[in-house]
Amino acid sequence: MRLLCSVFLSILLSACASNNTVSKHPVPQRTDSSSISQLAKSDFDRMADMELRSNTASLRTLMIKLYKRNPRELAKNDKASAEHMAKWVFENAQQHQWQFSAIDNKQDTTAIFLAFDADYQGDRVLPFIVGLQTMIAKAHNNNTEFYMTDSLDPQKIYNVARNIEITAWKLSNSRDENGNLYLLTNEINVTDRNLSFEREFGKMIGRTDFYAIALAEKSQRLLSRIVQGLATAVFLPF
Repeated sequence: MRLLCSVFLSILLSACASNNTVSKHPVPQRTDSSSISQLAKSDFDRMADMELRSNTASLRTLMIKLYKRNPRELAKNDKASAEHMAKWVFENAQQHQWQFSAIDNKQDTTAIFLAFDADYQGDRVLPFIVGLQTMIAKAHNNNTEFYMTDSLDPQKIYNVARNIEITAWKLSNSRDENGNLYLLTNEINVTDRNLSFEREFGKMIGRTDFYAIALAEKSQRLLSRIVQGLATAVFLPF
């Protein structure tokens, strides 16, 4: 099991390094890795810390990339750049608690649905990212750090991985009444092949899946693996 934890942490650290090369303002790294608080953590608590922190870093990267790919959405805000918008959202979480009046304080899947609502005229990137971030947070009991006294449900975390898959599919396929994508992402044509969005979602799904399966094995719990077609899939409970 310790080997499994080490492999997982190595994967996450590699992903974090990749994320930091994209954003000039990465999510702050832990500075208390040798502090007394670490004595109250098991290997699985540290895995949860790293999984959640790495997925948050991926969402920050995705937010910046979405605004740069869809400048019309950024123009609906008062921030000068994609980086400034991401910094405001991710570095002020203690103040806004992931509630934004611009999206009627919607969170998790409700916010995700808003991003693809034909009648919605606001910034679609904000509810998309807020929805994913709060969905992942709720599956982790809204904790940002984990200790031996905490208990996480591997089924909820596994379900979130499936929900991320569904969300990524919606992002690449949801269109308005004129047949235009609500948000542009990957680009494949004669001159360009940009699959960076797909790769970032793949990292998130991989991390979340790996932790859910490892946690289920540790607690000797069976995961209910629901098979759905992405085109007709519904979000799973978390």
